[in-house]
Amino acid sequence: MVNLIINSDIIENIKLVIFDKDGTLMELYHYWSQMVGMRAKLICEKLGINEEHENNLLYEMGVDWKAGKLRSEGPVGIKKREIVLQAALDYLKTIGYEDTYNICYEVFREVDQISLLNLNRFIKPIEGSSRLIDLLFNNGCKIAIATTDRGERAKLACDFLGFANKIDFIIGADKVSKSKPEPEMINMIVDTLKIDKFNTVMIGDAVTDVQMGINANLKASIGVLTGLSTLTELRKLTPYIVDSVEQVKCIKTK
Repeated sequence: MVNLIINSDIIENIKLVIFDKDGTLMELYHYWSQMVGMRAKLICEKLGINEEHENNLLYEMGVDWKAGKLRSEGPVGIKKREIVLQAALDYLKTIGYEDTYNICYEVFREVDQISLLNLNRFIKPIEGSSRLIDLLFNNGCKIAIATTDRGERAKLACDFLGFANKIDFIIGADKVSKSKPEPEMINMIVDTLKIDKFNTVMIGDAVTDVQMGINANLKASIGVLTGLSTLTELRKLTPYIVDSVEQVKCIKTK
């Protein structure tokens, strides 16, 4: 059991910390801009359509390449894979391409396989993430990850980052019927690990992460500013906000 120090506040008696993955433990735009960029490029190649539509597809799936960031409304980085796929299908339909589900589905799968062979290109850790994981683990605190990515991909990312063996439970949006901000992922984590919600906190970069923790009635939700949400947006939900996980301090309780 640990106490977490967030700026001048102390959150006491924590037995479980649940992290979001993208934007919290690893850099969000670095990962998803490349994944979605490859998806858009391959879809256009297979359909024989031009670069203008490639850029539009990128945008509709959630990447604002001109601004160099993900769109705050997603869908990528916030919503389930199926919703990102549907965004591509919807755009293609507006330019006259019907019945493209199979092509897009196969492209998503192909990009998954390509990325697995080049994880060092796609995954860049948030500064201080490994240190915090180590600190929690060494002080006997349970650790879990709840992500809108697929659980198997989250496990591979944690393997690559070197701390998979310190994570007690990983769940992706593919294992629940209702993703963030609904509390289903958190409920599954605490039920599996048998940890009281009063001894659990959520740490994430998106409004949906923080809201999920609130909806699950956790002791606290901590927002980090390394991803999608702004200070103003997070302040509406939680008093616990840090620039990054590097600023989260942890001490073992006596």
